[in-house]
Amino acid sequence: MSDALRMAWIGCGRHATEMLLPQLVRHPVRLVALCDVDEGALARAGDRFGVPDAARRRDYRDILARTDVDAVGMAVGPQAHVAIAVDALASGRPVFIEKPPGANGAEARKIAAAAASTGRLAVVGFMKRYSTANRIAANLVHAPEFGPAAGFLGEYMTAPTYFSGNPDYTGFYLHHCVHYMDLVPFLMGPVAALEARRHELAPGKLLLHAHFRFAGGGLGTLAMGTNQSRATPMEWWQVMGDHRRVEVRNVHEVRYVRAPKFKIDDPAATLADAEDTLVWEPNLTAAASEDHKGYHAVLGAFVAAIRGAPATAPTAEDGVRAMDLLDAMIRSLDSGRPVMF
Repeated sequence: MSDALRMAWIGCGRHATEMLLPQLVRHPVRLVALCDVDEGALARAGDRFGVPDAARRRDYRDILARTDVDAVGMAVGPQAHVAIAVDALASGRPVFIEKPPGANGAEARKIAAAAASTGRLAVVGFMKRYSTANRIAANLVHAPEFGPAAGFLGEYMTAPTYFSGNPDYTGFYLHHCVHYMDLVPFLMGPVAALEARRHELAPGKLLLHAHFRFAGGGLGTLAMGTNQSRATPMEWWQVMGDHRRVEVRNVHEVRYVRAPKFKIDDPAATLADAEDTLVWEPNLTAAASEDHKGYHAVLGAFVAAIRGAPATAPTAEDGVRAMDLLDAMIRSLDSGRPVMF
């Protein structure tokens, strides 16, 4: 791959090595350097992805000092993303930052400011937009024939064991809830007001409802929580318009409902392309699987933008918007009052 993008990656934990790097290297990318403070994680990732010992470093500044790095990717957690992303942008490289881009909106703004001042691309890994099913559904919602989106309903659950190390639910908010703080406005447009309520079934088992009013007049309700088994379907969302709705179930089934006629009085009744429900599901037995999680596509959009294609991936400014919504949700949970935008 002589024309491959030369990338350095910072952060070699389980999420990076199982979700991100396997998808990154499917693109025209060559991993030229890896970094992690954990020597064991660094060694395992280097061996797995063919990065030589000499290109493995525990200090990210050693990575940024290299002259053979075209772009930098990172998955190091919100506490470290800001400093590393700002330094990487200052070094003249575009960056891919796994979500969340910092611990709050103020930190996300530092990355956005660095991207603006350096003129370099900063992409945030909000992959929910890029799941194959979500992309199909979003294209339907944004098509002129759908009309204005009037309502959003959704559920995005997880289990208490996943965030057991964060009894104050910080990890749940930052690593789970933040996904829909990007996806909901991506589907529905700007948020005008957000109000959230919580119910704690037991320590570590939280259910919350977030209620949205959108600038276009639409309404939305999103249920999120840590009170479901991760072995069951966890995710569902629906956008309603005027006599139309789009649903995505368990990140792989899309259902597009229009306004069909009743069939009872028509002996010749059949399925009408323009009005009956359309359903899409992938062929799960196919050798070439669909991108159910969305990681392959969002990383591909980052690589394509660096190579000259129009930039379509979520930017640092999108990261600011999502983190501002997350901050507002937490403030509303704490105060019991809505937050206006």
